Amino acid sequence: MLSKQPFNLKNVSAEDIDKELMRFAIIAEFDAISLYEQMASETKNRHLQKVLLDVAKEEKEHVGEFQELLNKIDKEHVKAVAEGGEEVKELTGK
Repeated sequence: MLSKQPFNLKNVSAEDIDKELMRFAIIAEFDAISLYEQMASETKNRHLQKVLLDVAKEEKEHVGEFQELLNKIDKEHVKAVAEGGEEVKELTGK
């Protein structure tokens, strides 16, 4: 489905390319997770369902890997995520 590069980095500064690549990678992993989980919910074959859910779990680990890399190269992202977490705590009381 993604046989073509789904993004254009022509207008991205050299210092931001890796950040954008990590964001695209995270998006691709979330798309894959969604696809595999939807497929698993549609099949009646328990073996296929088990494999699809296992692969989806692996994709979630990939999200974590890319997120960790993004955190290392984009300190503004880290700050924004922390601020978002604080907002959720304030809004939910948890």
